[in-house]
Amino acid sequence: MTVAAPRPHLSFDALRSAPRRGIVRTFPALRESNYRLYVASQLLTNPGGWMQRIAQDWLILQLSGNVALVGLTVTLQLGPMLLFGLWGGVLADRYSKRAILAITQSIFAASALTLGVLVVTGAVQPWHILLSAFILGLATVPDNPARQAFVVEVAGGDNLRNAISLNSTVFQLGGLVGPAIAGVAIAAWGEGPAFLINAAAGVVAVMLLAKMDASKLSPAPRVAREKGQLKAGLVHVRQSPEIMWTVVLIGFVALTGINLATVLSAYADNVFRSGAGGYGLLSASVAAGAVIGSIASARRARVGLRQLVYLAMALGALQVVAALVGVQVLFVVVLVAVGAVALYYLTGGNTLIQTTVSPSMRGRVMAVYIMVFFGAQAISGTLIGFVADHSGAQLAMVVTGLGPLLGAALVGAILAHRRGLRPRLILHDRPGRGFVYVRPREMQRAA
Repeated sequence: MTVAAPRPHLSFDALRSAPRRGIVRTFPALRESNYRLYVASQLLTNPGGWMQRIAQDWLILQLSGNVALVGLTVTLQLGPMLLFGLWGGVLADRYSKRAILAITQSIFAASALTLGVLVVTGAVQPWHILLSAFILGLATVPDNPARQAFVVEVAGGDNLRNAISLNSTVFQLGGLVGPAIAGVAIAAWGEGPAFLINAAAGVVAVMLLAKMDASKLSPAPRVAREKGQLKAGLVHVRQSPEIMWTVVLIGFVALTGINLATVLSAYADNVFRSGAGGYGLLSASVAAGAVIGSIASARRARVGLRQLVYLAMALGALQVVAALVGVQVLFVVVLVAVGAVALYYLTGGNTLIQTTVSPSMRGRVMAVYIMVFFGAQAISGTLIGFVADHSGAQLAMVVTGLGPLLGAALVGAILAHRRGLRPRLILHDRPGRGFVYVRPREMQRAA
């Protein structure tokens, strides 16, 4: 008779720590104490920022009744990156990134507190919202390149890919939780609490930054002040093909494909007529898909330029499909897929640049990337708002897909030409090839 081996005894402590070990295995960057503080600050500021974004867009729509003003708000918040973004990268390379983030978070908190008080007291006007958006945009100029480059300092170069994926996960979790809470809060108490919560989150984030152990940071050497630093960053981008074409492609994707706030507010208000709660649901659907994409990206191998082209093409196609769906349940399902592909693409592009760039150039190169990213969205905000206001939400959704599709076609064609590749359509699947693949012209002539 065979005697079964006794089962190993699992203590309560072992069971309690098992989920934590699983999270650390998926995100090994969390082993760094400074990075845990950094993630904790993001867990506060990202939901708070999303709450303010939802409340801000909905508030100006209710005050003015004009969808185009929602787009203008987005433009004012993102536009400063287009004008001053490169200088933000220079600042990130010259000065302490932690100090820059502490200053910018303080500005974000003060702006949110002011707007929250105006809303609660009933004194808010549309121009207050537009001014607040512009102030946030100015603070974002140094904040974003410093934030992107600071990941390496708190996580270390060995954990960079994983840290970027976790940052994206945290950001999208904020996008999932923030809009949902904002929708409920706006319906119950109005827009004011969303701004006040974001102000409190900013204060706590500054405290967490101050708590970090400076001896455990891995800062890049600071760049001494001298002439030509801005130009040097642009030259570095131009001389690095992987960086340059990633930046070009993100410009097309961000031009229409990423900025969904305006078109989703139009869907909630005019198509499904679901109000603030519906707007929060649609935004949260995109964020839910993005969480799926970010978790998947934490386990993937390095994404190259060709994969980025395919992902941009898939994103544009999904957005066109979304425009053809008239049932809200199916529309939400497509939005989840849009969010997953978009996040997978964004994380791949960010990782490709961060692992390619020289450390002394990281702030300036990330500023170029972010400037193109936000600058294109600034143009998109007014463009999509105009289309949604004059031609309807469905046509505006079609327009969102045109940027990624055009970018994928243009960059893909340029890369294929430079590498001596020619596309060929096949009617059956081949392992690792898919249904459309490219191969050298010499191989095609030999065949």
